[in-house]
Amino acid sequence: MGIFSFTKNKKENLDKGLAKTKESVFSKLSRAVVGKSKVDDEVLDNLEEVLITSDVGVDTTLKIIERIEERVSKDKYLGVSELNVILKEEIAALLEENNSTDVSDFELPDRPEPYVIMVVGVNGVGKTTTIGKLAHKFKAAGKNVYLGAADTFRAAAIDQLQIWADRVDVPLVKQKMGSDPASVAYDTLQSAKSNGADVVIIDTAGRLHNKINLMNELSKIKNVMQKVYPGAPDEVLLILDGSTGQNAFEQAKQFTKATEVTALALTKLDGTAKGGVVIGISDQFKIPVKYIGIGEGIEDLQIFNRTEFVDSLFS
Repeated sequence: MGIFSFTKNKKENLDKGLAKTKESVFSKLSRAVVGKSKVDDEVLDNLEEVLITSDVGVDTTLKIIERIEERVSKDKYLGVSELNVILKEEIAALLEENNSTDVSDFELPDRPEPYVIMVVGVNGVGKTTTIGKLAHKFKAAGKNVYLGAADTFRAAAIDQLQIWADRVDVPLVKQKMGSDPASVAYDTLQSAKSNGADVVIIDTAGRLHNKINLMNELSKIKNVMQKVYPGAPDEVLLILDGSTGQNAFEQAKQFTKATEVTALALTKLDGTAKGGVVIGISDQFKIPVKYIGIGEGIEDLQIFNRTEFVDSLFS
């Protein structure tokens, strides 16, 4: 995705959504280089602290520092004024390793059967809201969207999804609370198949305290979906609340053990200074960040663009 296809409006929203993180990172950065003209060991130590306290995570921070050290060793006179540019370049390069598949918009493969997205994540991270916003984006792109309420563990989950389905005006396949989630997933795919859907988004329960049950449930949902579409799901999307910082790391760890996660969405970045968590999670789990949530509005779910993201944080 080229920098030019990122519209001015989207960029303004991104800048606004990441303002708290940027402000926090910048105030720490300026303290880290105060009174210094060139990048020396002390500046690098301070920079390490800035990144760790900005929720980038220890391992990822060390990688970034190593890359910067390498550049400093080649160019002894690197000034602190160039630090931002170097940070931007090195972090963008790091993100590129895990987000090599930048999609330019809410596009789907062109094929007869629907694209199936299974959504996972604990309650309260913005799962239902993200599904609603995704449904809206796909519908706006002219796609026929079906939703499936396979989080049958909480009545509220089914009700919330119904509100979004009504708001976006897309069909929702549901059963009563306590029904078998796999059966809901099966019904959803059958309906989608007979009605020529382009994309199916299935919500699942996010009970992390019992990982074995979660694993079994997600495997069962997958197996049942494959009876309708052998390749389903095409995507397992893990939703993480960016504002929880290091806790999001822990959730990512648990979910990647429970099922094969293929894409990430980080929500609630606008309300926090912990936006650096996007960099760490992308690097540590080697799973592409596909979407970021940067506000309450229905339009505030964006396709993650690494260049623009880093640009918003460090320029």
